[in-house]
Amino acid sequence: MEIGIDKIGFYTPDVYIDMEKLAEARGVEPAKYTIGIGQEKMAVAPLSQDAVSMAANAALEVLDEEDRDAIDFVLFGTESGVDHSKSGAVWVHHLAGIQKYARSVELKQACYSATAAIKMAMGHISLHPESKVLVLGTDIAKYGLNTGGEPTQGAGAVAMVLSANPKILAIDTDSVSMTEDISDFWRPLYSDYAYVDGKFSNQAYLNFLTDIWGQYKERNNRDLSDFEALCFHVPYTKMGKKALKALTENASEEDTARLMGYYEPSISYNKQVGNIYTGSLYLSLLSLLEQGPLLEDNARIGLFSYGSGAVGEFFSGVVKPGYKEHMLKEEHEALLNNRRELSIKEYEEILQQSLPKDETDIELDSEASSGTVILSGVRANIREYSKKK
Repeated sequence: MEIGIDKIGFYTPDVYIDMEKLAEARGVEPAKYTIGIGQEKMAVAPLSQDAVSMAANAALEVLDEEDRDAIDFVLFGTESGVDHSKSGAVWVHHLAGIQKYARSVELKQACYSATAAIKMAMGHISLHPESKVLVLGTDIAKYGLNTGGEPTQGAGAVAMVLSANPKILAIDTDSVSMTEDISDFWRPLYSDYAYVDGKFSNQAYLNFLTDIWGQYKERNNRDLSDFEALCFHVPYTKMGKKALKALTENASEEDTARLMGYYEPSISYNKQVGNIYTGSLYLSLLSLLEQGPLLEDNARIGLFSYGSGAVGEFFSGVVKPGYKEHMLKEEHEALLNNRRELSIKEYEEILQQSLPKDETDIELDSEASSGTVILSGVRANIREYSKKK
């Protein structure tokens, strides 16, 4: 029985900052951001959009009544959780209108948890082939103004419906994962901003990739020639290129040319959104499937997931015949093209806003975001979400 991605959707807030203008405001050569980091635009989340509302908006894009009746597991991967106790999955379960006899759980392991959710979903579906699982990767990458990580911020969510007999991508059971206790990136409970050892984190990512790839080849008797394309976790798109160069260092010219050829379409969306942590790998996959050329039936795609701290995994999937018919390319292009560019002043004001950290109630402007679901306020220490009609 094949199990994999039957539907995939995406949401990002409707405002962004231009990376060249941000570079100029910071006294940096623009090419450092656009070429050195590989980013063109950076999504910015207003206070009315958080990990829950973005995930709900992404889910609403793809779900129909059949899905709502069949989904019995909601898995919410994030490192931007909004409550120490209540799962973001519970809110999304309600906002998306999913039938009540379902499990709803939040998962955390830096940028890796959406991949863990996919693996859990596959195990569940293998036992219950009639079930569907909603997997969400949703985050706001936030480092603060005038910090080293500022140009690698972003915000967005990817929603995937996993099922038996998927229409988009059948996921193989060939994965190799790895865990190592390191401190390359972390965010203590008391901090609004993450801490990162940039050079160490980049090297850790590449070390994980090459180590896992070596094990993957040995266990599965596969090489680069078995893959039509590769997708990577991309905290910034230049990282994906570094990863691809590391894997193709000793590859044939044919393999290198093919895989490099798919690199640009696989990062088209990421370049315009920025870092969305748990969703970044799957935004890259979405970008490849929608912006890349038509892949042949059963073409194999390799996927590398990495979450600092650290857990990594390499696995693969094969595209299904007619997958393009089930993509939402026009909707996603419109989502990105219809956003409003922020001035530097507006961006800095938004980035410094935060919800009260005491028992103060707050009501947010329902018109501040174009999303169907918004965070409308906090009352009696409870977040309140609303859906626009």
